[in-house]
Amino acid sequence: MPRRPRRPPSLFRVDNPKHRWHSTSVEWLEAPPRQDLEVFEDASRTILSKNTSPDISFTWSVNPYRGCTHACAYCYARPTHEYLDFGAGSDFDRKIVLKPKAPELLAAAFDKPSWKGELVVFSGNTDCYQPLEATWELTRRCLEVCADYRNPVSIITKSTVIERDIDVLLDLSWYAHCIVTISIPFHNPDTARAIEPGVPTPQRRYKTVQRLAEAGVIVGVNVAPIIPGLNDEDAVQVLEASKAAGASYAGFGMVRLPGPVADVFPKRLREAFPLRADKVMSQLRQCRGGALNDSRFGQRMRGAGPRWGAVATMVDTARRRLGLTEMPRAPEPTTFRRPDTPTPKTGDDRQLDLFG
Repeated sequence: MPRRPRRPPSLFRVDNPKHRWHSTSVEWLEAPPRQDLEVFEDASRTILSKNTSPDISFTWSVNPYRGCTHACAYCYARPTHEYLDFGAGSDFDRKIVLKPKAPELLAAAFDKPSWKGELVVFSGNTDCYQPLEATWELTRRCLEVCADYRNPVSIITKSTVIERDIDVLLDLSWYAHCIVTISIPFHNPDTARAIEPGVPTPQRRYKTVQRLAEAGVIVGVNVAPIIPGLNDEDAVQVLEASKAAGASYAGFGMVRLPGPVADVFPKRLREAFPLRADKVMSQLRQCRGGALNDSRFGQRMRGAGPRWGAVATMVDTARRRLGLTEMPRAPEPTTFRRPDTPTPKTGDDRQLDLFG
């Protein structure tokens, strides 16, 4: 019987890689102290982030939170915490920045004449439904703004908290456009707990897919990141379980280890899987031309070489066999309208107005 992975001993202790812009670093003579959760308020004046990367299919995103208590070892957003003068390791997991004015800022952005009702993605950076959302409700209030303006929305999350907002999601689905993608990179719950310790189990996330689908929300799954040698063997099971739960589309992608993530992920991997870590890192390099990361546009979201080709073929074949499509696109023309703007009348509506 396979042994369970060891729980990373540094999970709730101060453990950050060397900061790129700090001239000094700290080395603990004894065990690092425990790191409690800290919450900071952000005084941002805008909320819409514009993406210019050709690898990303959307232009605008909303991130009500920075940092994430899901604590996924592979999270590509970890380097962004250094812009706040925090660390990319345990600081990212335990020092969370929230934007309390996010809903008001989003409404103000929608009121500008320059806004044309493009798709808004929640979130492009950290999970918009991480545990703090259960209390702060920033994402829900932002989605209510989108519903008021009938602005198309796409959401990606690992959290079950989204089930609370099915009513708002249905309003958006009815009057605008709303799809939800549940990220499920692992099927094995023990492996998932070691690498993404703050996330509900994969089996619980399948239940979220089911509840959203049964309610009438368009829902899909993202098998990402795929980590060769660690969870590529789970990918087909994830797709099959997601399809059975009601998912209608699926995507996948390879793990990215930009900047300090190339320190955080291998450390967590070795703590949890000491006998397997070298093999995993070797296979990852095989899929990145000998490196741990490839930052080039067009390459950073996917692997290369025969090892990755085998994984991609396996996942894509399973996806097509199950009838899982690609992610649906937002409608054109947009459904967007400002609340004080009369809805254009067409057909019989004009007749009723004429003789009313």
